[in-house]
Amino acid sequence: MEMETQSTKKRMGLVPRLIFAILTGILIGSFLPEWFCRLAVTASGLFGTFLKFVIPLMILAFVTMGIADLSQGAGKLLGLTAGISYASTLIAGSASFLAADILFPYLIHGSAIKQVQPSSGASLESYLSLSVEPVLDTLAAVLLAFILGLSLSSLRGKGGGNTLYGVMDDFSHVISQVLHSVIVPLLPLYICGTFVEMTFSGKTFAVLGVLWKVFLVVLALHLIYLILLFSAAGSIGRKNPFTLLKNQIPGYMTALGTQSSAATIPVNLECAEKDGISEEIRNFVVPLCANIHMAGSMITITSCAVAVTFLNEIPLSYSAVIGFIATLGIAMVASPGAPGGSIMTALPFLPMVGLGSESLSALMIALYITQDSFGTACNVSGDNAIGVIVDRIYRRWIKPSGCRTEE
Repeated sequence: MEMETQSTKKRMGLVPRLIFAILTGILIGSFLPEWFCRLAVTASGLFGTFLKFVIPLMILAFVTMGIADLSQGAGKLLGLTAGISYASTLIAGSASFLAADILFPYLIHGSAIKQVQPSSGASLESYLSLSVEPVLDTLAAVLLAFILGLSLSSLRGKGGGNTLYGVMDDFSHVISQVLHSVIVPLLPLYICGTFVEMTFSGKTFAVLGVLWKVFLVVLALHLIYLILLFSAAGSIGRKNPFTLLKNQIPGYMTALGTQSSAATIPVNLECAEKDGISEEIRNFVVPLCANIHMAGSMITITSCAVAVTFLNEIPLSYSAVIGFIATLGIAMVASPGAPGGSIMTALPFLPMVGLGSESLSALMIALYITQDSFGTACNVSGDNAIGVIVDRIYRRWIKPSGCRTEE
């Protein structure tokens, strides 16, 4: 019986656990007394404090290693691939904001907004709160990560920096262990406390009424973006975009089921081979883009941010969103190495768009992770579109003149 329980636990993924946490939070907030609800809110708040402490360390560890590991690629090819990936992520996020900004006023009605507006009289207070200052603030962590990552990349290219690289590699494994052993298992508790508070104050059902609309918009944006990206890739690479999209179906479905960019790499390499991408390019681009191309995640995060700000009547300007997207597009480097890495990386930057409170951050986590598999599928599918573009440019303009092919 114990073995069966453990097996069932292993099979239960993060999304089902979060859905269970949301339902539990609704039941607690609806039927249990205030003192018990405050216990749940207290536990959620303490976990939120711990999360804020760990996030800058996660940024330092993963962004440093993500940049340092890029030293293994050829200079021009690396720059080309990274540049196209970053541009794709920026365009995806910007397009997502424009679409959400146009659609959500029609999809999210005024009654839902009024229900979600904070009510100080109905809000639950925590029994205990701790003030723990992070070792680094977010901007300092990003800056230090870039200094260390770029320096290690340069040193490793010259055969040095191995000691510091080993230290940062061990540090990233420590943070990864914290994420796997503490943060991810306790995320349902964090979400549960948030929905206890929202249910007690009468906001939950308005939020759930909006959730499915956000999900449909995000899914549509993912598919539209992939069609446009593969159309551009087909035009540049002189290939049929519909054939490219058809070839990508196994990779898309694998990412959808595994919710892992890394686990999808072998299947994605097979898809790239069917696309006619040369072996040297696909073996370089597919693993690299699995870590740096985050268009699908950016679409999801931006759309969710717009929905949450709209629900709470928080003003949101295009200039603020552009800064948020541009910063997050860089900070998310190597975030696929962590469970829920993209939204975890985004948390410290949410104040840039007015979402700095713990309750709004928890709501963003819930909205994002329920759609994470589709974002991952969009990310890895777009990787092969970038592979087609890079392959064409590389063979046409970068490869030595004697090896150029006109196709």
